Amino acid sequence: MLHFLLLSLFLLPAFGQSAPDYDNPYSPIFTDKPVYSWTDKMKITIISPSWNSDKHLIDAIGETESHPIKIATSENSLEPYRFTETDVNSGIFTAEVILTGFPHDVDGDGDVDTTPRTTGSGPTSGFLEVDRDSAISISFEFADGVVLVESVPISWNVGTINFSEDLFYLENPAIVRVIDLDMNLNPEALDNLSLQVFSDSDVAGIEVNAVETSESSGSFVATISLSQNSPSSGNRLYSVPGDEIFAKYDDYTLPKPYSQSDNLEVNAFARVDSSIPPIERITTSPISFSDGLGNTMESFSANNPIQLVGTIQNDHDFNQKFVYLFQVKNSGNFIESLSWIQSEISSQQTLDVSQSWVPEESGIYQIETFVWNSLNDPTVLSPIMSTMITVD
Repeated sequence: MLHFLLLSLFLLPAFGQSAPDYDNPYSPIFTDKPVYSWTDKMKITIISPSWNSDKHLIDAIGETESHPIKIATSENSLEPYRFTETDVNSGIFTAEVILTGFPHDVDGDGDVDTTPRTTGSGPTSGFLEVDRDSAISISFEFADGVVLVESVPISWNVGTINFSEDLFYLENPAIVRVIDLDMNLNPEALDNLSLQVFSDSDVAGIEVNAVETSESSGSFVATISLSQNSPSSGNRLYSVPGDEIFAKYDDYTLPKPYSQSDNLEVNAFARVDSSIPPIERITTSPISFSDGLGNTMESFSANNPIQLVGTIQNDHDFNQKFVYLFQVKNSGNFIESLSWIQSEISSQQTLDVSQSWVPEESGIYQIETFVWNSLNDPTVLSPIMSTMITVD
């Protein structure tokens, strides 16, 4: 019977911890990012087949005092820290650590917005306080006296801001995006930040909340509706066709050579327009002429003032900025007079605009009118009107 028992023991498989190869240690350490921000979640992988001690079980490494894994900055550390195998017999061990930054006001309101702490033993329970522009080292005592080390830097970033399009039509929302990895303050929840958005027609503008697109993206999006009929409120911005709209974000987490107390304003802009073609925005009537009292003039003489009168109409549901120009040319095609009126015409409004001109000599003159969006942006809003008159 004793012989049978001994034979059975020899025939049964036995599993035990493989002895690490002291002379050729293989246990590379990887992180999921080459650089981390101060409040990121770190995902660490250690490939160590020698520590796959039982191919039928999920093994763990790093949790013992004899062969610890240490995750540390120059001032704070987690040790020993437990890593667990990804699957039975994989020999691949992983763990996570959430970085918690240091006490800092990230939005300029005078309050600290972080909760720094160092605690946890792994594999996903760790929190580690870190400074900006520092580094984290991961060390694993692979075997007695054999320590393998990997390090990764910590850095703040300069935020960016942009609109999703260069041109927005009033019928569509405007989308603005901020990318600032340093504002991913909680990598397990959606964070948010504040932006200022304003237009040429509303320079006071609005403050809007941009929400992170995913739990740890560091990318924040705000959607703004554009209105030419209602005042700015909430996420609605008053704007008319031809406006520029602006978005502003203040970054309080800047890398060196900035100091920790510095902040930087980053800006973006886009244009606003209507889907109605510009040439159809304003309707014009033929030029008419009157004296200083408003009486219609049908004959003209040199050195007598003439009121040049143009009539425009806005048939659309938005206000329209405009510049109305009067140009007078003589029979030699030289410009005798050029004047303009710059204003805004309301929705469904009809408006008379006029300028005075005194012909100095008799002759035949061509009167032309132009309606533009502005002098700096001469987008044509209506066809040119032209008429000829004879001055006696």
